[in-house]
Amino acid sequence: MTMHDDHYGLSDRPFALTPDPKFWFDTATHKKAMAYLGYGLSQGEGFIVITGDVGAGKTTLVGHLMATIDRERLHVIKLVSTQIEADDLLRIVANGLGVDSAGLAKAQLLTAIERGLHAVARSGRRTLLIVDEAQALHVTALEELRMLSNFQAGGHALLQIVLLGQPEFRAALNGSHGLEQLRQRVIASHHLDPMGRDEIEPYMVHRLALTGWRGNPDFTPDAIEALYRGSDGVPRRLNQLAARVMLQGAIEKRDVIDGDTVAAVVADITGDMPVIHAPVPLPTPAAQPPATPLPMSRPFEIAPDRFAAIEARLEEQDAALRRVLALLVDWVESTDVMRSGRAA
Repeated sequence: MTMHDDHYGLSDRPFALTPDPKFWFDTATHKKAMAYLGYGLSQGEGFIVITGDVGAGKTTLVGHLMATIDRERLHVIKLVSTQIEADDLLRIVANGLGVDSAGLAKAQLLTAIERGLHAVARSGRRTLLIVDEAQALHVTALEELRMLSNFQAGGHALLQIVLLGQPEFRAALNGSHGLEQLRQRVIASHHLDPMGRDEIEPYMVHRLALTGWRGNPDFTPDAIEALYRGSDGVPRRLNQLAARVMLQGAIEKRDVIDGDTVAAVVADITGDMPVIHAPVPLPTPAAQPPATPLPMSRPFEIAPDRFAAIEARLEEQDAALRRVLALLVDWVESTDVMRSGRAA
């Protein structure tokens, strides 16, 4: 429980960032995604691809899928890709099938996986592999997945695969010649879009109602508009913003949340973000004014104090550059020493 949960009498956190299937909300794009997933699963083969920006709700979608599928008919293996190599991916799949992969060479591992898939099929189930963060998979790992999708029994595929990733995965899949064979096996795909403006209020009401909300706090129309603008309709960003708005409302003991309150929180969140300033480029000879000034209607002069300030600024920049270079040299030398120590 948090301060705003207590203040507003809520039984749970309505806008927690951790995906929770019980808060599933049918936005238009998520409803389409579930329709594509349903169609793809009914085919029982190939790949289903779901993409979306960070925070678009891919993990929530998987959680909802896991909560709705029939475990008597599907054996699910779920993995989150963290740039794993092809062999490691095969071992994870093997472990998901209850196969001991220790000490097995690749050919033996593939044989063991195929036997594991057959064992699941004999139990009357199909195997579904769900791979999250697919954009982090190397092409060789994706190729291994394609090879696994070839395993069949009686003309029916033993393994079906769902790939979830960020937009760059969709771009790579459509643009890489090395993934042509995998692309031909995609039977359904969908890209999760942000929520529309008209979905923000129903989304908020849905999540609040599940935690015992009875209209306190009330959100004004301009607050809903500000929540949309501040999140761009991305679910995770909306949850983050709404949670902070609720906390602000509890601190100020507000029963009504208006647009100004949301705007103040947006400003606070923006201020929390680190700001990286671009380095000021050092002057180069090419950037210096020409020796012979161009004709001007009025002579251009630099006041002595202004000129002195410019010189001082240049000296500061030069000193800063020397310090950075010295740090880089020290770092390179220390790295070389460490490498030579390990080599010894």
